[in-house]
Amino acid sequence: MHIHDRQTYTVESVTNGHPDKVCDQISDAILDECLRQDPMSRVAVETFGSHGHLVIGGEVTTKAYVPYEKLARKLYKEIGYGNDLKIDVYIVTQSPDIAQGVDTGGAGDQGIMYGFATKETKEYLPAGVVYVHKLAKRLQEAREKGKIKWLRPDGKTQITFEGGKLTKVLVSTQHEKGVRHEDIRKAVTEKIIKPVLDGLKGVEVLVNPTGNFVLGGFEADTGLTGRKIMVDTYGGLICHGGGAFSGKDLTKVDRSAAYMCRFVAKNLVANGYAKDCLVSVAYAIGHIDPLMVHAIDEKGRSLAPLVNRHFDFRPLAIIERLNLRRPLYLQTAAYGHFGKKGLPWEEVVAL
Repeated sequence: MHIHDRQTYTVESVTNGHPDKVCDQISDAILDECLRQDPMSRVAVETFGSHGHLVIGGEVTTKAYVPYEKLARKLYKEIGYGNDLKIDVYIVTQSPDIAQGVDTGGAGDQGIMYGFATKETKEYLPAGVVYVHKLAKRLQEAREKGKIKWLRPDGKTQITFEGGKLTKVLVSTQHEKGVRHEDIRKAVTEKIIKPVLDGLKGVEVLVNPTGNFVLGGFEADTGLTGRKIMVDTYGGLICHGGGAFSGKDLTKVDRSAAYMCRFVAKNLVANGYAKDCLVSVAYAIGHIDPLMVHAIDEKGRSLAPLVNRHFDFRPLAIIERLNLRRPLYLQTAAYGHFGKKGLPWEEVVAL
């Protein structure tokens, strides 16, 4: 299995006001609040928004008191939307006593997780992934700081590289009613795209290709937790095991093992063992030891012996090594889970 050839590819990102991302953020805000009050909380929360309605559902085992509806409304407003949501909460709160009998340290489910790192950028991510998130984040910042008055919270960005060169940029952003398309195109090109991407010579720039984008968020669309797994990870440039992150506590290997794979890949690259590194791990439900831990460099050579010598992929060992039982997760729920400062799985250690 060779690592993706990154000469020709397209990647996308979305703003924090995109419906799926609103759901991810609400799910992770609930997780953070549980962990803030009770670090041993077990959380599996899904959020679904559609046309003025929001449904929060799932299972929680915690000593924390969480005002789910209030928390969701506050976040929805902070993201930049109004207060016109009907919210239903269907969360089963289990007794904390039940979990004690279940906590043997085994994996909570079967599955495969992947992690990746490359020397290509200082974030140890492919250039397109870094740029496409920067474009989306800049839309949010331009709106919040009033740099472009008519911006609204929903939006998407996309970048295409061909033959190793940037060839196409696409930005779609929600906007207030009555703004001319030429004005949108000009402002987005000058204030969003140009500051992120040096030199647009020979680059095709697309801004709001449908022309109008007035309705957004749950007014126009439906959102769901865990529906942006490629945006959250590596843009589809490497494999994905299929497990989403947001709303899950860190006993769930979908999340914690994916973070550990990134930690390992980044450290192998940072310590000079590879230019590109892909790490994969697999689990069986109830088993403490993973079924497989594997790593390859850009030439397909195995780095597994090195990984097994330095890193422990047992679920509780991951939680301990990265100190994951703390409220860290709302900041991951938009613009990717990797390449951000201050996250424990982004730390570089000596090997």
